[in-house]
Amino acid sequence: MMADIIHLKERSLEMLKKDLILRNPLRLVGEETGHVLEPGGFGALVARAGVGKTALLVQLALDSLLRGKNCLHICLDQPVKKVCLWYEEVFRHIAKQYKLTQTTELWEEILPHRFVMTFNVDAFSVPKLEERLNDLIEQAIFYPQIVLVDGLPFDEEVREVLSEFKLLARTHSMRVWFAVKSHRHQESPNDDIPFPLRPVEDLFDVILNLEPEGSIVKVKALKGIEKQDAGLILDPATLLIKDAA
Repeated sequence: MMADIIHLKERSLEMLKKDLILRNPLRLVGEETGHVLEPGGFGALVARAGVGKTALLVQLALDSLLRGKNCLHICLDQPVKKVCLWYEEVFRHIAKQYKLTQTTELWEEILPHRFVMTFNVDAFSVPKLEERLNDLIEQAIFYPQIVLVDGLPFDEEVREVLSEFKLLARTHSMRVWFAVKSHRHQESPNDDIPFPLRPVEDLFDVILNLEPEGSIVKVKALKGIEKQDAGLILDPATLLIKDAA
């Protein structure tokens, strides 16, 4: 009898995860959001400070976690606790939006697939990341499939860093998303690639731009997705992604 109860509980959680995946507006970007990128591919979320890059990055991660994918979240100059609070806050909004009743069970189900790693931005380098990553893999602690990077400076030295990162991503078949901060005085007209990314655009497969328009934030595809307008906006109250329609 106990085995039957456990089996039904597991099946219920699986059904809940599938339901959330199907409802997720990020499906408008691609059937499987993480798989918009090929293994070793780079994606970028570009926006000015405070517009919602981190919130969208966390939603990309949660979508992958619901699919059972291992997500490594790398944050520069932010403590692990603050990153974890972002996940809890976004998950709480999702639970409220869809009136979930099994939030604790679902959270405990997906949490083992997430690993948060922080670096001091001045001390970060790809060789240091590779060393820590190899420790995790060799000890069978964690093997990332999706990597999210928040806080990497896109300065004159970023090409070298990204080139090393690209080699690491290809070696381990990882898909990598970067949150990239743009600046108002550097914005590009006519949906061109924003300045911080323009010198390294060739290294990226997908670029999504978060663009404030009045009281909403539109998500526009600048590269890698056929439609320029992904048909998505960020809810200004919760910063959750939703279908513009």
